[in-house]
Amino acid sequence: MPLKLQDATVSDFNAVFDKFRSELPNNKANFILFLADKDPSTSLSWCPDCVRAEPVIYKKLEAASEDIALLRAYVGDRPTWRNPRHPWRVDSRFKLTGVPTLVRWEANDKISGRLEDHEAHVEKKIDALIAN
Repeated sequence: MPLKLQDATVSDFNAVFDKFRSELPNNKANFILFLADKDPSTSLSWCPDCVRAEPVIYKKLEAASEDIALLRAYVGDRPTWRNPRHPWRVDSRFKLTGVPTLVRWEANDKISGRLEDHEAHVEKKIDALIAN
């Protein structure tokens, strides 16, 4: 099945997240990928770890045979993300410390698995998170 993608920014996250959560039962697995924004001058993420991990994550999720939903949540530009009061750093649901971060989101509003920035590009770990 095709990967169901939704995108959100900090400013529209709550509305997009509510829609994402309402559709959880329709999918075999639901993921949120927290990413750095793309630099408008290069069209690449300002985060080298995101540039490395994104294609691997997409390849693995698209190869899965189940219905999978992916919410891409963009943290903003580098100064916005570096702010220790960034909404997703202080949100008790997410507790982000780095990007990219891939989480498996469950219907009970809990994270059942998580790959942090230093491991989000590792194919075996992505496979394990999908199989979780």
